[in-house]
Amino acid sequence: MSDAVEELYSLLIPLAEDRLIVPRACVAEVVRFIEPENSPGSEDWYLGTVNWNGRQLPVVAFEGMIGSDIPVMTGRTRIVVFYASAGKLRGGFFGILTQGFPQLVRVNREVLKLDTSVELPEQAPVFCRVKMINEFPLIPNLESVEERLAEITLQS
Repeated sequence: MSDAVEELYSLLIPLAEDRLIVPRACVAEVVRFIEPENSPGSEDWYLGTVNWNGRQLPVVAFEGMIGSDIPVMTGRTRIVVFYASAGKLRGGFFGILTQGFPQLVRVNREVLKLDTSVELPEQAPVFCRVKMINEFPLIPNLESVEERLAEITLQS
């Protein structure tokens, strides 16, 4: 029997001052940034919706969801389109702003270690921060992001 190491293809998604790490299978597409249609009165992290493949795609700035400043949009800004796997959003997808192109990485138990050196806000949609070689990415709770988006978009 082989001693094969279980690996997961993942994406490192650059934020303004952090990174997210997610399984590759969660992401449908990465698209260029389009200015979202604003939804007045909503949370500052909710940027509004963009037209994506004929659907209204809700877009968030993850930085705002974890209590940081909303980043300035640049020529490198993209939208990572995620599958809404919890079934809470009508369109079946949502977008998270990224400050560059996601990087494909393979991860396994040997390269990921839990990092408890920084405490995250309790309401942040984050499972934890990990140490991965020289990176310290966040593992987001995408279901929580989806739930928060569902609450906001129902009110709109």
